[in-house]
Amino acid sequence: MSRILDVYLNDDFVGILGQDESGDMTFSYDQEYRENAAFGISISLPPHAKFSSVVSDYFVKGIYKGAKVKAFFSGLLPDESVRDRLAAHLGLSDKNSFALLEAVGGDCAGALALYPQGEKPAQTSREAEVLDDKKLKEILELIKRRPMLAGDDGYRLSLAGAQDKLAVGFENGKVQLIKGGAPTTHILKPIIDRVKDSAHNELFCMKLAKRMSLDVPDASLHYVDETPYYLVERYDRITHEDGTISRIHQEDFCQALGIAPEIKYEREGGPNVSQCQEIIVNHVARPAVDYIKLLDMIIFNFLIGNADAHGKNFSLLYRMGKPDLAPAYDLLSTAVYPDLSEKMAMKIGGKYKPKEIYLRHFYKLVSGSKAAESAIHKQINTMTDKLYDKAVQLKNDLGGEGISSEIFDDIIKVIEERSKRLQ
Repeated sequence: MSRILDVYLNDDFVGILGQDESGDMTFSYDQEYRENAAFGISISLPPHAKFSSVVSDYFVKGIYKGAKVKAFFSGLLPDESVRDRLAAHLGLSDKNSFALLEAVGGDCAGALALYPQGEKPAQTSREAEVLDDKKLKEILELIKRRPMLAGDDGYRLSLAGAQDKLAVGFENGKVQLIKGGAPTTHILKPIIDRVKDSAHNELFCMKLAKRMSLDVPDASLHYVDETPYYLVERYDRITHEDGTISRIHQEDFCQALGIAPEIKYEREGGPNVSQCQEIIVNHVARPAVDYIKLLDMIIFNFLIGNADAHGKNFSLLYRMGKPDLAPAYDLLSTAVYPDLSEKMAMKIGGKYKPKEIYLRHFYKLVSGSKAAESAIHKQINTMTDKLYDKAVQLKNDLGGEGISSEIFDDIIKVIEERSKRLQ
């Protein structure tokens, strides 16, 4: 007998996710939603395919099945060791995405929520538990053992990614745990064990991106006693003037391409830059604007030394109809850590190793015409002309706020070396 979860996009019933006795997952849109949908849950799972014919081996008589269904819904769950610990705590198999979503899929990235069949989203009540320092410190340690507080009454939260994190509220300088099904507004990340000053690193890179006019959410660093944690606003949430909060649907590029999260790196079969560009050209509302925005993100990630900019670290944001490229997120200079791989998640001009990448390799990211090469050359020059000075100024400004780390100098050295090479 198949198991079923109802899938909601905010308060709209979208369709059903099923799992048969063999463990395979299927997804089908509700007919009423399909007929009126402004957009589907994913580019890889369009709502308007013709039900009268077999579109492909993964779409038969109105039902999606196979790898793309698994890729999209598995992409709502955490990755790697976080997923392993989540499954172990819940007493479930880490391979059983359906069972994990049944346990924690009540509030996912974007606006999707999964409920047992027949159960509707309750009228949300925003139950906010304000955390004092003692409780917050306990939570920072607890989520390393119990990801996203899974199994605790009132929490059915899921966030993708390979790092421990927790969706929270934040008001008047205090972290809040949100129950009652209400949307959260921020993502909290504790420091990563064995990665020196990871919170300082991400804060620096995100703030630097904002100073370079890249689209990024606001980020901040906080302390409980002497333990730092990183806090970033959710770009997939909107806080209205009356204080109510709305969710915005999103999907990452792996989901959009139907690629499983466990092969998110290009060298393993994950997205490459060309595929990311094709998503922009073929699917977003403003392809010309977002094409430049995507290239800015790629250039910036290269210059700060972020080798982990894989397909799950780029997303689409659905406000109305066609999506837009989401703000940049998870910006971290991995190059400052000798123990981490230097190979980039996606090749630039056919090269994985940053030391082998020069200006001519960036030319290969565009059409090959002189005009396109001139345009990306100008983009790169605009960034390299300013990035080093802005990084030095940011370090000084953060120092004036009492925030300092040796990591800042290490990142600045990476920026200086790579900027000179491209210049």
